[in-house]
Amino acid sequence: MFDIVEAPFDMAALVTAVCEAGSGGLVTFVGYVRDRSDEGLPVEGLHYEAHRELALAELHKVGTEAVERFGIARIAIVHRVGELVVGEAAVGIAVSATHRGPAFEACQFAIDELKRRVPIWKKERYVAGDARWRENA
Repeated sequence: MFDIVEAPFDMAALVTAVCEAGSGGLVTFVGYVRDRSDEGLPVEGLHYEAHRELALAELHKVGTEAVERFGIARIAIVHRVGELVVGEAAVGIAVSATHRGPAFEACQFAIDELKRRVPIWKKERYVAGDARWRENA
């Protein structure tokens, strides 16, 4: 399950999508909009944009690489686009594997590669009224 969505997503659905009888470990990650920028500026929200077709293709590639590299059972990744406010979930990842170690490693790999490769762009909206496009960290 890989998706780019405009509305809040259900983490329980991601967990359900990856659970299987042979999985002894399940790891999830949720990235939220926080109230401060990396420089400490007060943030009121974020605006995400994506090249949907390319982003979905790259999410599939990240997922396939995670399965092959770490031997996990399944992975699901969803990312929001549009306007989000502080406290809203922007990205969710669920990974199942036979054991916890590969599940943790694959989840870390997935978020790092998503931020590095997937064509999703983020603009921080500051409490002071200005906004700035940011590179993924």
